[in-house]
Amino acid sequence: QVQLVESGGGLVQAGGSLRLSCAASGRTSSTYATGWFRQGPGKDREFVAAISWGGSSISYADSVKGRFAIARDNAKNTVYLQMNSLKPEDTAVYYCAAGPNVGRVTAADDLYSWGQGTQVTVSS
Repeated sequence: QVQLVESGGGLVQAGGSLRLSCAASGRTSSTYATGWFRQGPGKDREFVAAISWGGSSISYADSVKGRFAIARDNAKNTVYLQMNSLKPEDTAVYYCAAGPNVGRVTAADDLYSWGQGTQVTVSS
């Protein structure tokens, strides 16, 4: 089982940037895809971005395309989410999760690990 811990959240003004990190521990020798999800106030949890183990397959939600970028460094067992041009509607708790492949992660299907979340607040 892989354990995930997010970090990097905070308060930022609209138009600003943040970089979130998702650090894995445990069975990190296993290959898995990793994704980011978010849950805003009063909203359901939604998919944000996902990346395959090797980094060759990436998926983004339409709402973040062109603004967010996902990347991973397997040597550091860490996945990153670079968030640029942030908007107030990006305010949410951001979670990372692991799953068998990008398709399953994008669909939030058969995910086997979740982090505890990190708060991102974008002020207008």
